[in-house]
Amino acid sequence: MKKKEDLRIVYMGTPEFAVECLRALVEHGYQVVGVVTMPDKPMGRHGSVLQSSAVKKYAESVGLPILQPEKLKDEAFLEALRAWNADLQIVVAFRMLPEVVWNMPRLGTFNLHASLLPRYRGAAPINWAIINGDTKTGVTTFFLDHEIDTGSIIMQETCPIADTDDAGILHDNLMALGAQTVLKSVDQICEGNVVSFPQKDLFDGVSEFLPAPKIFKETCRIDWNKPLKNLYDFVRGLSPYPAAWTELVTRDGKRQVLKVYQTEKRPEQHCFSVGTIQSDGKSFVDVAVDGGFLRLQSVQLAGKKRMSVTDFLNGFKQIAESHVE
Repeated sequence: MKKKEDLRIVYMGTPEFAVECLRALVEHGYQVVGVVTMPDKPMGRHGSVLQSSAVKKYAESVGLPILQPEKLKDEAFLEALRAWNADLQIVVAFRMLPEVVWNMPRLGTFNLHASLLPRYRGAAPINWAIINGDTKTGVTTFFLDHEIDTGSIIMQETCPIADTDDAGILHDNLMALGAQTVLKSVDQICEGNVVSFPQKDLFDGVSEFLPAPKIFKETCRIDWNKPLKNLYDFVRGLSPYPAAWTELVTRDGKRQVLKVYQTEKRPEQHCFSVGTIQSDGKSFVDVAVDGGFLRLQSVQLAGKKRMSVTDFLNGFKQIAESHVE
């Protein structure tokens, strides 16, 4: 058993989701001896501006040493990592680690994953939980081993998903819950009373194997043949990023990409073809689907800003003569 201020922690993470856990560790008096994050990314038209990760910006603000390896098996990086002499490594939203890295500290390396493992192993657990219409999800801390997201579980905490939550709201809720769960997990490890257990103990049949694969542009295309509830969940599961999209086809056959960020379910009987648009040209746009209408509330045409449907209709009066595909 070690005092928490004597436990040498190396923290690995990159995006905003990972900042909250690092901040919690620092503010609760843990000894974070170093931070590993991705290299700065070239930004701007000619890649002339380098942008730091959210984790790097926070680490710099509190004076923590930082490593930014291109390759995680690079000998110079491994040497610098060994020199930090970590007792424990914590990984949140980072890259897949080689064994030479995760096996380095005497107390191991644990990861925070934004789902109730073994459900939603993979890169996009927050999005898929909403897309699939789940009413609860959560976070899991687990020790790393050879496969991705398969290690022994330290702790799980659940989080409800409201019918109006989108991926942005759930991201923020899980970010806060994740920070608390990381702290509790470190406390257990510190006190030497972790009882981790294999994920197979949680399998309750096929439903637990739902994957959370990486989301690509084509994944985000709306399939209007799906039922109303599925379409509603699909849009909010991809909002605000990367955003569901469709093609708006005008009467003369012109096509424009339309991103859809927010919708409302309007269940009712109708006899319109799927993809038909109903609108008064001023205040609403309804798309006919199986089981009713999906009312579009927040959209974005290619090259324009995200806007409310009323603002969109100001510049697109002929919407009712169009359809979506």
